[in-house]
Amino acid sequence: MISITEDLEGIAARIRPSDALAGPSHVRQPASPGRARCTALDIRCIECAFSECNSNFRRIENPVNAAQILVGGKLVDSSSSDRLDVVNPATEEKIGQIADANAADVDNAVSAAQAAGRDASWAETTGAERAAYLRALATAVNGKGEELAAAVTAQNGMPLTMSRYANNLLPADSYRYFATLAESLEQERVVPSLDGSTTLVRREPVGVAGLIVPWNGPHTLLSWKLGAALAAGCTAVIKAAPETSLDLVHFAEAVEQAGFPPGVINFVTGGAETGKLLVKHPGTAKIAFTGSTAAGKWIAEACGAALKPVTLELGGKSAAILLDDVDLAEFAANIPIVCIPNSGQICYSNTRILAPRSRYAEVLDAVAETARAIPVGDPLDAGTAAGPLVSDRQLQRVTSYIEVGRQEGARLVTGGARPSGLDRGFFVEPTVFGDVDNSMRIAREEIFGPVLTVLPYDDEADAVRIANDSEFGLGGIVFTSDAERGKAVARRIQTGTIGINRYAIAVDAPFGGYKNSGLGRELGPEGLEAYLQTKSMYV
Repeated sequence: MISITEDLEGIAARIRPSDALAGPSHVRQPASPGRARCTALDIRCIECAFSECNSNFRRIENPVNAAQILVGGKLVDSSSSDRLDVVNPATEEKIGQIADANAADVDNAVSAAQAAGRDASWAETTGAERAAYLRALATAVNGKGEELAAAVTAQNGMPLTMSRYANNLLPADSYRYFATLAESLEQERVVPSLDGSTTLVRREPVGVAGLIVPWNGPHTLLSWKLGAALAAGCTAVIKAAPETSLDLVHFAEAVEQAGFPPGVINFVTGGAETGKLLVKHPGTAKIAFTGSTAAGKWIAEACGAALKPVTLELGGKSAAILLDDVDLAEFAANIPIVCIPNSGQICYSNTRILAPRSRYAEVLDAVAETARAIPVGDPLDAGTAAGPLVSDRQLQRVTSYIEVGRQEGARLVTGGARPSGLDRGFFVEPTVFGDVDNSMRIAREEIFGPVLTVLPYDDEADAVRIANDSEFGLGGIVFTSDAERGKAVARRIQTGTIGINRYAIAVDAPFGGYKNSGLGRELGPEGLEAYLQTKSMYV
């Protein structure tokens, strides 16, 4: 399958620790109008070396301004007069508004989904027919790929190179995968009973699924939920993050092009209160949420009170364990991909780097040098590897953690400030702390920004202990020259996913976390099962 990490490898291959030692950092300034230029003007700079690389990139400064919601197959005005501003994080300019949907909006969307779930045009579809709808949606999303990618980038600052995968190719890939599961879904099976009779075991859709999607990878994470829900035969009400909702008008067009019956897919926009209304609505039969652990715990409590099934993909503080035989150049090339992808705003980011004490200074130098070499700047620039943080609030959160690290006694090796040459936008330099103890807040709490902590360990058992000494357990990676040794260490880590010398989420395998990183699984056949319920018919 296609992976986000695969797209970034081309950039990472041109970022080496030695690059940081030879000259100025490479900064791309968001410019409007006109094209961003590298302030270093250096032959090692991706843009300078490949001056025509931007020719295929279309600058979209202002995505469509829409304050509508999708209900019953139609884009309609929200009944709420409240609006939320959407800001471009690279320029700090307001680029639109969305509706802050109210109880009436949520009720209308859920009612439309319930009606569609009862209508024969959807309720009586076969798995093969639902697969055809999913493949049509994948094709339509691909057709809207440029609009979706550019609109998301303008809202959350994800580098467009990455956004084209995360908000176009990867979602389409996921919808096609769930189409194959819909085709192979065994809806009924016969179970012989001990008394000679039989039981017909039937799997049915749970009903209306409330899908709450975050801002950092909105269409990938939507596809994981929506693809499974549709394959199972559910209908859905989507609640997007307020930071990334302007792009939904393009998604609505894709839904229409795919030909879904009205009301099968609905969406509302708004803030936290809108999400709470969807969670607590008696008409939603299942909730799937990706976001913070604090919000996830509230949702778990609300769903528990209603005995409503829930899937939660929450925070992380994943560890990259470097064994003493690590190929340091190989690891350094992976830092932008697996440690601080999307400026560290990815839940599985391996921001805790565990280094053998015997090689600690060597590792710390390599991490710092690589961080300095990461191109930071305009997310619409083809050579940018790290864009801005999503909002001023997120910038303040990250910079406050950098100050906490200083106060705790960690050594700031590089970064920690606004990049030189970027006087606007919510930017912060890739930051590396050394002399970090696992008891420090910067090593224990999810920062969700480009902040790396490098921790020493004494031996393999100590590395495992430190990695597991966390309230989270979402991702992880082991770097070693001995793959079998790496697998042995990986088996001892308390986490839902972990890689050996690489980390690339596979759509056909379950994804989810241990401990405070979540509940349940998305992707793989396990992801489909979350949207099904079982009925036994005694024959």
